[in-house]
Amino acid sequence: MAEKKVPLKDFRNIGIIAHIDAGKTTTTEGILYRTGLSHKIGAVHEGETTTDWMAQERERGITITSAAVTCFWKGHKINIIDTPGHIDFTAEVERSLRVLDGAVTVFDGKMGVEAQTETVWRQANKYGVPRICFINKINQTGGDFYKSLKSIHDRLSKQAFPIHLPIGFEKDINGVVDLVDMKAYTYNDFSDHELQVGEIPADMLEKAKNARSLLVENAVEADDELMMKFFDGGEEAITIDELKGALRKRVLDGDFFLVTGGDGRGVIVEKVLDLVTDYLPSPLDVDQIWGENPKTGEEVGRKPSVDEPMASLAFKIATDPFVGKLIFVRAYSGTLKAGSYVLNTMTGKKERIGRIVRMHADKREEIDEIQAGDIAAVVGLKDTTTGATLSDVAHPIVLEGIEFAEPPVSIAVEPKTKADQEKMANALQRLAEEDPTFRVHTDEETNQTILSGMGELHLDILIDRMKREFKVEANVGEPQVAFRETIRGTAEAQGKHAKQSGGRGQYGDVWIRFEPTESGEGFEFVDEIKGGVVPQEYRPAVQKGIDETLKGGVIAGYPMIGVKATLYDGSYHDVDSSELAFNLAGVLAVKEGIPKAKPVLLEPVMKVEVTTPEEFMGDIIGDLNSRRGRIESMEDLQAGAKLIRAFVPLASMFGYTSDVRSMSQGRAASTMELAQYEEVPPNVAQEIIEKRNK
Repeated sequence: MAEKKVPLKDFRNIGIIAHIDAGKTTTTEGILYRTGLSHKIGAVHEGETTTDWMAQERERGITITSAAVTCFWKGHKINIIDTPGHIDFTAEVERSLRVLDGAVTVFDGKMGVEAQTETVWRQANKYGVPRICFINKINQTGGDFYKSLKSIHDRLSKQAFPIHLPIGFEKDINGVVDLVDMKAYTYNDFSDHELQVGEIPADMLEKAKNARSLLVENAVEADDELMMKFFDGGEEAITIDELKGALRKRVLDGDFFLVTGGDGRGVIVEKVLDLVTDYLPSPLDVDQIWGENPKTGEEVGRKPSVDEPMASLAFKIATDPFVGKLIFVRAYSGTLKAGSYVLNTMTGKKERIGRIVRMHADKREEIDEIQAGDIAAVVGLKDTTTGATLSDVAHPIVLEGIEFAEPPVSIAVEPKTKADQEKMANALQRLAEEDPTFRVHTDEETNQTILSGMGELHLDILIDRMKREFKVEANVGEPQVAFRETIRGTAEAQGKHAKQSGGRGQYGDVWIRFEPTESGEGFEFVDEIKGGVVPQEYRPAVQKGIDETLKGGVIAGYPMIGVKATLYDGSYHDVDSSELAFNLAGVLAVKEGIPKAKPVLLEPVMKVEVTTPEEFMGDIIGDLNSRRGRIESMEDLQAGAKLIRAFVPLASMFGYTSDVRSMSQGRAASTMELAQYEEVPPNVAQEIIEKRNK
């Protein structure tokens, strides 16, 4: 099937981002229905939606993996990625935002801004993604456009302005007033196929005029000429086209947000589509992206043009039961053709593009090529992982990759039978390729396979997929916390490895200063050797020896973070020194120095938010305190609900979701995300160490 040719200025690559249950998937369904891609709107609770296509998504009624779909609206081509809201799948949002140009943030009109909304908002800020806001469900009991708008102002940005005002309240909502052309767009039933255009209801005219004045006043700041025109002639002096141009400019700056509201299933979604095409960026607005030449290290740019050398970023890997490994790519410049060879600049290897497919969630349509600015999936790449750059072989470039958080929760798994053993290794390798926040390693002491992920639900889903997709039966242990170790003090130590046992000996001698890093994260190695007391060729071996030993910790065998090691002195032997000897000297320095540098145990602490009816608040706060929690704040929400924010150690939070439900007759809900690592109190640390050493 030939693809419609659309000029690059009319492309939109957008994500739908929000808190869990705000209605992202339903809004995406509404968009697909309105653009003619599906014949009905699938319901999430009935497991019929297009983008939630995995069995696990349909059963649980949540989005787990981001799904890509392409649709067309008024001559524009829109690539949409429907992303998950649950914190355990935050990496899916991260990698989607890395390659998208714009986003629609969906809010639950009954709840306003929720915990996950803040997380995805921060992620969008990090990648500089312009967005528009859609307050969903305002036609349901408890839905309130203005209260939700206030929560956006209070918790996200004061620079959020309505571009549409809802007509009616709760179940009586039947359209919006468009503040740009000052017309009312109404419907009799939200499932109508067309909006009726008419005059603004008399009782809303004053409100609409005030809101428009505010919008115009803030829009003209984008353009000095327009501002002068506004000062001289007021609002009437600004034409609709000028206003739209100024608003677009403000939105593209990434710190100004247009707000609309309605029902994601309804005809009002057409107004959201208009906002996407009118105000969100095309790939041309994003201008050139920068990377470096892997051969020379020089900074190089690529403009979004087919005339530039090809450069694209692999941002997601999925396993398809019919075609095998699918690599989702965003093309930034040039043309990516099926059958061509590309350079994977992460591995330095050439790879062949087998086929290119346009994805419609889990359905595929084969195409010959994709050009700058487009998103599609390719088949046939063996060594490409998330974050790899695929570039023209003759013009290599490495684009900025994608960073993912370290997974804080672990479980042990073992195959039930010998036959499951081989299948499990293959399944885990495939799942780890797809998901960069899922880690697999073998515990050397117990020889168990340890899986690490972002939370209980994340690991649950991975185990479920292993059973269903790869037919692997396994026994699963209790979830465990990924503790860490660090140091609070400074210590200097000598690591000296000297052996003489006939023939050539081994000699390596180093002095290392250990101290905490400023950030409290990672491992930093500093070389302060003056002259040649330790020859240059042996210093990387010292670093490697230290780094590998720190991974085994000194208190309870957990990896050490936040350690700075400075090599400042040492000695060597002309004949007996070797890389191995200096590697072992580094190992000995750690064993000698770290115990003197006040080592402590760290644990992941979660930022927990609980939404509850007022009558259960006391029980919930008491319970959080009993879990070693620190209550940070309490807020009033809409409809008499309370929001409790607290920091609680992850070790006390396993099974919390079901506990909070039983405490509140199923009426309270909670979310949590990793906040930071903190020192474990001495009495608790003692218990952990004893348990670990048993």
